[in-house]
Amino acid sequence: MNEVARPLSGRVALVTGASSGIGEATALALAEAGAAVAIGARRRDRLDGLAATLTDAGARVLTLDLDVTDEAACRDAVRRTREELGGLDVLVNNAGVMLLGTIVGADPGDWRRMVHTNVLGLMYMTHAAIDGMVEQGSGDVVNVSSVAGRTARKGAGVYNASKWAVNAFSESLRQEVTTKGVRISLVEPGAVATELRTHITQPEARQAADRHAEGMRQLQAEDVARAIVYVVAQPPHVAVNEVLVRPTDQER
Repeated sequence: MNEVARPLSGRVALVTGASSGIGEATALALAEAGAAVAIGARRRDRLDGLAATLTDAGARVLTLDLDVTDEAACRDAVRRTREELGGLDVLVNNAGVMLLGTIVGADPGDWRRMVHTNVLGLMYMTHAAIDGMVEQGSGDVVNVSSVAGRTARKGAGVYNASKWAVNAFSESLRQEVTTKGVRISLVEPGAVATELRTHITQPEARQAADRHAEGMRQLQAEDVARAIVYVVAQPPHVAVNEVLVRPTDQER
């Protein structure tokens, strides 16, 4: 393929939460665009299957056992990516959980899981990668947020809070590093057909989320992956700071 078809040739990407859904689709899309890809997640069996698919397609791949809530593991993932794939040009912070539910009567354990994964995990990965990107004068950090980071809704308060935190962190960091050649971008999906809803522990909240999704043509993970590739494939002087992508049928 020519360079237009493979705009990320020679670049190295690291994708968290790559064992399914948006992360898996993003790893495949980045590799198709020419990047070498490090794939990280906790479910090694699924990662191994994805790695085989990527390798069969001719991509260079590194598989990482990665729990983003472990700060040392995040540092190690970045270190290994740079050592074994030769650098790090794109970090996609995709790992996340969506444990919707009311605040009244909630299990605070769900709150901790969301804050530890959606917020601290993203921060740990970014912290591990950002100094090297600043030193090399280039790089992309793409933080997968959500429409929930823009609009608060009853029954999603702590998930909303976690995604608002991601948006604020991203904009502050963008202002720090944008003049140093490093781009910070948010990709904010609406309803996506992934397994996220199956992890909701409050029965009523899960039923409400299922009803909401079933009433529309949902985004597919590949739709979000294309948005991420679009962001990182821009020429160096172009920074796409935010992409909000919702199903056509989604009102809010």
